[in-house]
Amino acid sequence: MPLELADWQYDIGGVLIGADTTVNVIKVDGLGRPPVRDSDVDQPSMDGQFAGPDYWAGRQIQFDAAIKAPGDPAACEDMVAALQAATDGADVRLIGGVGLPLRIKRPGRPTKQVTVRARKIDPDDSRIIHGYVPLDMEFLAHDPTFYADEESTTEIPLGWLTGGGFAAPVTAPIFVQSGTTAAVRPGWVTNNGTADAWPIIRITGPCANVSIIHVASGRTLSLPTLSLAAGRWIEIDTRPGYRTVTWDNGGNASVYLSPASRVDLFSLPTGTSEMRWTAFDSTNTARMRLTWRDAYIAL
Repeated sequence: MPLELADWQYDIGGVLIGADTTVNVIKVDGLGRPPVRDSDVDQPSMDGQFAGPDYWAGRQIQFDAAIKAPGDPAACEDMVAALQAATDGADVRLIGGVGLPLRIKRPGRPTKQVTVRARKIDPDDSRIIHGYVPLDMEFLAHDPTFYADEESTTEIPLGWLTGGGFAAPVTAPIFVQSGTTAAVRPGWVTNNGTADAWPIIRITGPCANVSIIHVASGRTLSLPTLSLAAGRWIEIDTRPGYRTVTWDNGGNASVYLSPASRVDLFSLPTGTSEMRWTAFDSTNTARMRLTWRDAYIAL
Protein backbone atom coordinates (compact mmCIF):
# COMPACT_ATOMS: atom_id res chain seq x y z
CA MET A 1 0.00 0.00 0.00
CA PRO A 2 1.34 3.49 -0.82
CA LEU A 3 2.17 5.85 2.01
CA GLU A 4 -0.64 8.11 3.22
CA LEU A 5 0.47 11.68 2.55
CA ALA A 6 -0.28 14.79 4.59
CA ASP A 7 -0.23 18.32 3.17
CA TRP A 8 3.17 19.42 1.85
CA GLN A 9 4.55 15.91 1.80
CA TYR A 10 6.19 14.07 -1.10
CA ASP A 11 6.75 10.37 -1.70
CA ILE A 12 9.77 9.57 -3.88
CA GLY A 13 9.66 5.89 -4.72
CA GLY A 14 8.52 5.05 -1.19
CA VAL A 15 10.71 7.58 0.67
CA LEU A 16 8.70 10.25 2.49
CA ILE A 17 10.00 13.83 2.59
CA GLY A 18 8.51 17.23 3.37
CA ALA A 19 6.36 18.33 6.30
CA ASP A 20 6.92 16.47 9.60
CA THR A 21 9.91 14.54 8.24
CA THR A 22 13.67 15.01 8.57
CA VAL A 23 13.80 16.46 5.03
CA ASN A 24 12.67 20.07 4.92
CA VAL A 25 11.51 20.97 1.40
CA ILE A 26 12.30 24.65 0.90
CA LYS A 27 11.23 25.04 -2.72
CA VAL A 28 9.96 22.92 -5.62
CA ASP A 29 10.27 24.06 -9.24
CA GLY A 30 8.70 22.46 -12.30
CA LEU A 31 5.14 21.79 -11.10
CA GLY A 32 3.52 24.46 -13.27
CA ARG A 33 3.15 24.54 -17.04
CA PRO A 34 5.57 22.07 -18.63
CA PRO A 35 8.16 23.22 -21.18
CA VAL A 36 7.01 23.46 -24.80
CA ARG A 37 8.48 21.85 -27.92
CA ASP A 38 7.39 24.32 -30.56
CA SER A 39 7.24 23.74 -34.31
CA ASP A 40 7.35 27.38 -35.39
CA VAL A 41 9.12 28.15 -38.68
CA ASP A 42 10.23 31.43 -40.23
CA GLN A 43 8.02 32.65 -43.07
CA PRO A 44 10.11 32.77 -46.27
CA SER A 45 10.54 36.28 -47.69
CA MET A 46 8.13 37.65 -45.09
CA ASP A 47 8.14 39.02 -41.58
CA GLY A 48 7.25 36.76 -38.68
CA GLN A 49 6.81 33.05 -38.33
CA PHE A 50 4.29 30.33 -39.05
CA ALA A 51 2.89 28.91 -35.80
CA GLY A 52 3.21 25.15 -35.86
CA PRO A 53 1.77 22.76 -33.28
CA ASP A 54 3.10 23.03 -29.72
CA TYR A 55 3.93 19.85 -27.83
CA TRP A 56 4.76 19.40 -24.18
CA ALA A 57 8.33 18.47 -23.38
CA GLY A 58 9.39 16.44 -20.36
CA ARG A 59 8.67 18.01 -16.98
CA GLN A 60 11.81 18.82 -14.95
CA ILE A 61 11.09 18.88 -11.22
CA GLN A 62 13.73 20.34 -8.91
CA PHE A 63 13.76 20.15 -5.11
CA ASP A 64 15.67 22.60 -2.95
CA ALA A 65 15.68 20.76 0.36
CA ALA A 66 17.72 20.10 3.50
CA ILE A 67 18.04 17.13 5.82
CA LYS A 68 17.73 18.26 9.43
CA ALA A 69 18.70 15.82 12.15
CA PRO A 70 20.43 17.96 14.82
CA GLY A 71 23.42 16.19 16.32
CA ASP A 72 22.79 13.02 14.30
CA PRO A 73 24.95 12.90 11.16
CA ALA A 74 24.24 9.18 10.81
CA ALA A 75 20.54 9.91 10.31
CA CYS A 76 21.48 12.33 7.51
CA GLU A 77 23.58 9.65 5.82
CA ASP A 78 20.74 7.16 6.19
CA MET A 79 18.31 9.51 4.44
CA VAL A 80 20.70 10.13 1.55
CA ALA A 81 21.21 6.37 1.22
CA ALA A 82 17.44 5.77 1.23
CA LEU A 83 16.89 8.30 -1.55
CA GLN A 84 19.69 6.81 -3.61
CA ALA A 85 18.34 3.30 -3.13
CA ALA A 86 14.83 4.39 -4.15
CA THR A 87 16.01 6.10 -7.33
CA ASP A 88 18.89 3.92 -8.52
CA GLY A 89 17.16 0.55 -8.93
CA ALA A 90 18.11 -1.36 -12.08
CA ASP A 91 14.45 -2.33 -12.58
CA VAL A 92 13.80 1.35 -13.35
CA ARG A 93 17.13 2.69 -14.53
CA LEU A 94 17.89 0.02 -17.12
CA ILE A 95 14.44 -0.56 -18.62
CA GLY A 96 13.12 1.77 -21.28
CA GLY A 97 9.86 3.53 -20.51
CA VAL A 98 9.85 2.62 -16.82
CA GLY A 99 9.98 5.18 -14.02
CA LEU A 100 9.25 5.54 -10.33
CA PRO A 101 6.27 7.34 -8.81
CA LEU A 102 6.67 10.83 -7.38
CA ARG A 103 3.57 11.49 -5.29
CA ILE A 104 2.60 15.01 -4.23
CA LYS A 105 0.07 16.30 -1.69
CA ARG A 106 -0.94 19.95 -1.60
CA PRO A 107 -3.50 21.56 0.74
CA GLY A 108 -7.06 21.15 -0.44
CA ARG A 109 -6.04 18.88 -3.31
CA PRO A 110 -6.00 15.11 -3.60
CA THR A 111 -2.67 13.31 -3.84
CA LYS A 112 -1.43 13.18 -7.42
CA GLN A 113 1.58 11.57 -9.00
CA VAL A 114 3.94 11.70 -11.95
CA THR A 115 6.31 9.00 -13.17
CA VAL A 116 9.92 10.19 -13.03
CA ARG A 117 13.55 9.28 -13.47
CA ALA A 118 16.10 10.69 -11.03
CA ARG A 119 18.61 13.04 -12.63
CA LYS A 120 20.33 14.38 -9.51
CA ILE A 121 20.60 13.48 -5.81
CA ASP A 122 23.31 15.87 -4.65
CA PRO A 123 23.88 16.32 -0.89
CA ASP A 124 26.20 19.01 0.52
CA ASP A 125 27.94 17.40 3.51
CA SER A 126 29.95 20.42 4.61
CA ARG A 127 27.76 20.74 7.71
CA ILE A 128 26.81 17.12 8.22
CA ILE A 129 28.65 17.02 11.55
CA HIS A 130 25.90 19.26 12.89
CA GLY A 131 23.15 17.07 11.41
CA TYR A 132 22.35 19.46 8.56
CA VAL A 133 22.71 18.52 4.87
CA PRO A 134 21.46 20.77 2.04
CA LEU A 135 20.05 18.56 -0.69
CA ASP A 136 19.63 19.34 -4.39
CA MET A 137 17.40 16.87 -6.25
CA GLU A 138 16.22 16.84 -9.83
CA PHE A 139 13.75 14.51 -11.56
CA LEU A 140 12.48 14.25 -15.12
CA ALA A 141 8.90 13.23 -15.89
CA HIS A 142 8.93 12.17 -19.53
CA ASP A 143 5.12 12.31 -19.45
CA PRO A 144 4.37 15.75 -17.93
CA THR A 145 0.75 14.93 -17.04
CA PHE A 146 -0.32 14.56 -13.39
CA TYR A 147 -2.33 11.44 -12.56
CA ALA A 148 -4.68 10.38 -9.78
CA ASP A 149 -3.09 8.49 -6.92
CA GLU A 150 -5.60 5.65 -7.20
CA GLU A 151 -6.48 3.58 -10.24
CA SER A 152 -10.00 3.28 -11.59
CA THR A 153 -11.21 -0.03 -13.01
CA THR A 154 -14.27 -1.27 -14.81
CA GLU A 155 -15.05 -4.68 -16.28
CA ILE A 156 -17.35 -5.14 -19.24
CA PRO A 157 -18.77 -8.56 -20.20
CA LEU A 158 -20.16 -9.52 -23.57
CA GLY A 159 -23.91 -9.13 -23.33
CA TRP A 160 -25.15 -11.19 -26.24
CA LEU A 161 -24.34 -14.74 -27.28
CA THR A 162 -23.30 -15.51 -30.82
CA GLY A 163 -25.25 -18.11 -32.75
CA GLY A 164 -24.19 -21.70 -33.01
CA GLY A 165 -25.34 -23.10 -29.66
CA PHE A 166 -24.75 -22.61 -25.95
CA ALA A 167 -22.18 -23.79 -23.45
CA ALA A 168 -23.67 -24.91 -20.12
CA PRO A 169 -24.47 -23.59 -17.66
CA VAL A 170 -26.48 -20.66 -19.03
CA THR A 171 -28.85 -18.31 -17.23
CA ALA A 172 -31.89 -16.40 -18.39
CA PRO A 173 -32.48 -14.11 -20.16
CA ILE A 174 -30.65 -15.40 -23.24
CA PHE A 175 -30.30 -13.28 -26.39
CA VAL A 176 -29.33 -14.99 -29.65
CA GLN A 177 -28.14 -13.32 -32.83
CA SER A 178 -26.66 -14.44 -36.12
CA GLY A 179 -23.42 -16.37 -35.87
CA THR A 180 -21.92 -14.11 -38.52
CA THR A 181 -22.04 -11.04 -36.24
CA ALA A 182 -19.87 -10.58 -33.19
CA ALA A 183 -21.46 -9.99 -29.80
CA VAL A 184 -21.60 -6.37 -28.65
CA ARG A 185 -21.84 -4.86 -25.16
CA PRO A 186 -21.79 -1.15 -24.32
CA GLY A 187 -20.05 0.09 -21.18
CA TRP A 188 -19.08 3.34 -19.55
CA VAL A 189 -15.85 4.77 -18.19
CA THR A 190 -15.33 8.10 -16.45
CA ASN A 191 -12.17 10.19 -16.41
CA ASN A 192 -12.73 12.70 -13.60
CA GLY A 193 -9.60 14.67 -14.48
CA THR A 194 -8.87 17.59 -16.79
CA ALA A 195 -6.65 15.84 -19.36
CA ASP A 196 -6.83 12.70 -21.49
CA ALA A 197 -6.26 9.46 -19.56
CA TRP A 198 -4.64 6.36 -20.99
CA PRO A 199 -6.19 2.96 -20.20
CA ILE A 200 -4.71 -0.48 -19.81
CA ILE A 201 -7.12 -2.86 -21.56
CA ARG A 202 -7.20 -6.56 -20.71
CA ILE A 203 -9.25 -9.05 -22.75
CA THR A 204 -9.81 -12.42 -21.07
CA GLY A 205 -11.03 -15.37 -23.16
CA PRO A 206 -12.59 -17.45 -24.44
CA CYS A 207 -13.21 -15.23 -27.44
CA ALA A 208 -11.99 -14.45 -30.95
CA ASN A 209 -11.98 -11.58 -33.46
CA VAL A 210 -11.86 -8.78 -30.89
CA SER A 211 -12.55 -5.10 -31.56
CA ILE A 212 -12.56 -2.32 -28.94
CA ILE A 213 -14.37 0.90 -29.80
CA HIS A 214 -14.44 4.32 -28.16
CA VAL A 215 -17.91 5.31 -29.34
CA ALA A 216 -17.70 9.12 -29.31
CA SER A 217 -14.48 9.32 -31.33
CA GLY A 218 -14.91 6.13 -33.32
CA ARG A 219 -11.36 5.10 -32.50
CA THR A 220 -10.99 1.34 -32.74
CA LEU A 221 -8.44 -1.27 -31.73
CA SER A 222 -8.99 -4.41 -33.81
CA LEU A 223 -7.44 -7.82 -33.34
CA PRO A 224 -9.15 -9.78 -36.15
CA THR A 225 -6.93 -12.88 -36.01
CA LEU A 226 -6.79 -13.18 -32.23
CA SER A 227 -8.21 -16.33 -30.64
CA LEU A 228 -8.10 -16.55 -26.85
CA ALA A 229 -8.64 -19.81 -24.99
CA ALA A 230 -10.57 -19.84 -21.73
CA GLY A 231 -8.58 -18.13 -18.97
CA ARG A 232 -5.96 -16.67 -21.28
CA TRP A 233 -5.66 -12.92 -21.74
CA ILE A 234 -3.86 -10.20 -23.61
CA GLU A 235 -3.22 -6.67 -22.38
CA ILE A 236 -3.08 -3.48 -24.44
CA ASP A 237 -1.19 -0.74 -22.59
CA THR A 238 -1.88 2.68 -24.15
CA ARG A 239 0.12 4.73 -21.62
CA PRO A 240 2.83 7.07 -22.94
CA GLY A 241 6.19 5.35 -22.69
CA TYR A 242 4.63 1.88 -22.77
CA ARG A 243 2.15 1.32 -25.65
CA THR A 244 2.54 -2.43 -25.82
CA VAL A 245 0.36 -5.46 -26.55
CA THR A 246 1.39 -8.47 -24.45
CA TRP A 247 0.27 -11.97 -23.65
CA ASP A 248 -0.39 -13.19 -20.12
CA ASN A 249 3.04 -14.84 -20.20
CA GLY A 250 4.78 -11.61 -21.18
CA GLY A 251 5.13 -12.45 -24.87
CA ASN A 252 4.61 -9.89 -27.59
CA ALA A 253 1.08 -9.92 -29.04
CA SER A 254 1.29 -6.76 -31.15
CA VAL A 255 1.19 -8.83 -34.35
CA TYR A 256 -2.54 -9.40 -33.76
CA LEU A 257 -3.28 -5.66 -33.84
CA SER A 258 -4.55 -4.46 -37.22
CA PRO A 259 -2.44 -1.85 -39.07
CA ALA A 260 -5.23 0.75 -38.71
CA SER A 261 -5.31 0.42 -34.92
CA ARG A 262 -3.65 3.43 -33.24
CA VAL A 263 -2.73 2.61 -29.66
CA ASP A 264 -1.14 6.06 -29.34
CA LEU A 265 -4.51 7.75 -29.98
CA PHE A 266 -6.72 5.51 -27.83
CA SER A 267 -7.19 7.83 -24.86
CA LEU A 268 -10.11 8.50 -22.53
CA PRO A 269 -11.21 12.17 -22.73
CA THR A 270 -12.46 14.02 -19.69
CA GLY A 271 -15.92 13.06 -18.51
CA THR A 272 -17.84 9.87 -19.24
CA SER A 273 -17.17 7.83 -22.37
CA GLU A 274 -19.10 4.96 -23.86
CA MET A 275 -16.99 1.92 -24.70
CA ARG A 276 -17.99 -1.06 -26.81
CA TRP A 277 -16.21 -4.24 -27.60
CA THR A 278 -17.07 -7.01 -30.00
CA ALA A 279 -15.96 -10.63 -30.10
CA PHE A 280 -17.16 -14.14 -30.83
CA ASP A 281 -17.89 -16.02 -27.60
CA SER A 282 -20.36 -18.89 -27.26
CA THR A 283 -20.00 -19.06 -23.47
CA ASN A 284 -20.77 -15.44 -22.47
CA THR A 285 -17.78 -15.52 -20.09
CA ALA A 286 -15.25 -13.35 -21.94
CA ARG A 287 -14.43 -10.06 -20.22
CA MET A 288 -12.81 -6.75 -21.01
CA ARG A 289 -11.24 -4.86 -18.11
CA LEU A 290 -10.13 -1.24 -18.36
CA THR A 291 -7.76 0.26 -15.78
CA TRP A 292 -6.78 3.93 -15.83
CA ARG A 293 -5.79 6.88 -13.67
CA ASP A 294 -7.67 10.15 -13.97
CA ALA A 295 -5.35 12.67 -15.64
CA TYR A 296 -4.82 16.35 -14.80
CA ILE A 297 -3.07 19.31 -16.37
CA ALA A 298 -2.32 20.82 -12.94
CA LEU A 299 -1.95 19.85 -9.29
